[in-house]
Amino acid sequence: MNAKALLRVLPWLAYPLAICFGLQVLQPRYLALVLAATLLLRRRRDARRLLAGLNRAERIVLGAVLGLSALTVATNSETLLRLYPAAMALGMLTLFALSLRRPPSMIERLARLHEPNLPPAGVRYTRRVTQIWCAFFVGNGTVAAYTSVYASREEWALYNGLIAYVLMGALFTGEWLVRRRLFPHRTA
Repeated sequence: MNAKALLRVLPWLAYPLAICFGLQVLQPRYLALVLAATLLLRRRRDARRLLAGLNRAERIVLGAVLGLSALTVATNSETLLRLYPAAMALGMLTLFALSLRRPPSMIERLARLHEPNLPPAGVRYTRRVTQIWCAFFVGNGTVAAYTSVYASREEWALYNGLIAYVLMGALFTGEWLVRRRLFPHRTA
């Protein structure tokens, strides 16, 4: 991963830790404003093109996440602020599940960026991987929501800032290993 890509990803990886520490000095509404501003400013130069490229479901998910930020600002609720990872999991679940109803599946779309002429076996495989990611988002979102409501800040940050990423990494790695075994003639 190059430095530019790392700088784009780092704020999202650090989110739970920033919230955990930020809540010690700031009210939830101010942290929600920072979150919304980060979400909007992150792509400010590309905003028009980004929004034009979003389908209806993607616009709804983006609107819901911004709505959660606005609600957090209005209510100053720490719980709502901590629900952001659960909301992201729900948003990803929605997008991945909708792609199963209206093919191509999300993983097939990603696979076709690398291999435009994906064979039928690859289409079936990518559909199955999309289903696995849906199951992951259900489990991850459930735990993220639970920790948002019932866990301490530290436990919430540990799960959402470390454990969830380790689980995602394990899923990425496991899928890559399975793909190499099932499709050994493919390089990626």
